[in-house]
Amino acid sequence: MEDFKDSKTALVADVDCTAGGKDLCDKNGVRGYPTIKHGSPDALEDYNGARDYDGMKAFADENLGPSCSPANLTLCDEEKKAVIEKFMTMSAGKIDAKVRKAEKDIQKLEDDFEKYQKELQEKYQGEETKKEAAVKAIKDDGLGMMKAVSAFRKNDGKKEL
Repeated sequence: MEDFKDSKTALVADVDCTAGGKDLCDKNGVRGYPTIKHGSPDALEDYNGARDYDGMKAFADENLGPSCSPANLTLCDEEKKAVIEKFMTMSAGKIDAKVRKAEKDIQKLEDDFEKYQKELQEKYQGEETKKEAAVKAIKDDGLGMMKAVSAFRKNDGKKEL
């Protein structure tokens, strides 16, 4: 944050999602901590890069500041300009509906994945419990003593030291 404190085009900030920043975090889809977001304040994206100072500083130097957006079309390639122009021709209501649908679709994907993950965890725990019980039964059935007898025989019936 110190490196960008005087920047007129980039902001690096820390938000406490458990206190005064909760609404901001909810609005931007922060679900776990720490979460790092970047991009336009109106459309923040998840940061998935390096978490050390050098990696984050390099990313910030290359990516923070003015970027392609409706307010900065000159920074867009032709493909992104075409997408922006397509959305600019839509009514506010249509765009809002598309945003809501996309966010709902993402939420469904996340919910489905979370459900799958929970089911997988339960299955894993069940299989682990079965395995541990089976291993215990094998050991309780004399595995240790069989190993001792085998070692005793290999030593020609002499005591182990």
